Amino acid sequence: MLAVAASVGTMFAEKVPIGDLYYYLDATNQTAEVAGNSSASGDIIIPSSVTYNSVSYSVTSIGDDAFAWCLSLTSIEISNSVTSIGSFAFDSCSSLTSVTIPNTVTSIGDGAFNGCSGLTGELIIPNSVTSIGSGAFSGCSGLTSIIVENGNSFYDSRNNCNAIIETATNSLIVGCMNTIIPNSVTSIGEWAFSGCSGLTSVTIPNSVTSIGESAFNGCSSLTSVIWNAKNYADYASDTFYDLRSQITSFTFGNEVEYIPAYLCNGMSNLTSVTIPNSVTSIGEGAFRGCTGLTSVTIPNSVTSIGESA
Repeated sequence: MLAVAASVGTMFAEKVPIGDLYYYLDATNQTAEVAGNSSASGDIIIPSSVTYNSVSYSVTSIGDDAFAWCLSLTSIEISNSVTSIGSFAFDSCSSLTSVTIPNTVTSIGDGAFNGCSGLTGELIIPNSVTSIGSGAFSGCSGLTSIIVENGNSFYDSRNNCNAIIETATNSLIVGCMNTIIPNSVTSIGEWAFSGCSGLTSVTIPNSVTSIGESAFNGCSSLTSVIWNAKNYADYASDTFYDLRSQITSFTFGNEVEYIPAYLCNGMSNLTSVTIPNSVTSIGEGAFRGCTGLTSVTIPNSVTSIGESA
């Protein structure tokens, strides 16, 4: 019995070549997971089933890192037997220009399409998807629109905002160029806009109370920020710290009551600041090191200005 159990365990984890790809085979359930091929290139079709030693296996998943760094991979056609796409499955596939996610897929792992800068235009998330990992589409700088199919109760792209919003938490988890963040969004997830090199301006609505780590990392064209998040003002400097040398315009919304300490510290190219009448105080070092700032209008609502502001 021990020998049989060991044999089954080995078969479950066996990685075998079938056609141009490798697969992990589950002999018990007769299912297969795509293990990929480090030299995969061109157009790849993920079949609905594969046969090995005269046994047929249903292909149900694409494994973690399956096609990571396949720089010559140009398109992927996923059969409707697949239910999950693993973490970093297509990481850094920069030549990938076409992918269709079938309506059988329920989960997309962390960083699944990270760095797929060749993907352009519109991406459709089917209504079957119930889980999307952190940074799943980070670095997809060519995407202009993200559409979540009607009937998906876990995610939406409300108001055509070109982003993916988790409905249960009102958290924006994936954005792309031209994204308008709806006023209902309360949080922006980690890596949400990471690598969105086409994003030039962003408005943070007053509803936002948290922004995840590296949310705007690599947004190389982002120069204009409109900040309306009254209850999150203290964290504005942390959010755009890595972009401080490229931001030229910073506008505070009418809900903001104070400008936090060191908010624009080191924004050497900042030339324009708008301070509304709602602001009553300007924090210590708020605009320290803003060598490009030539003028600023301080409203008469301001009653205190911190040291080295």
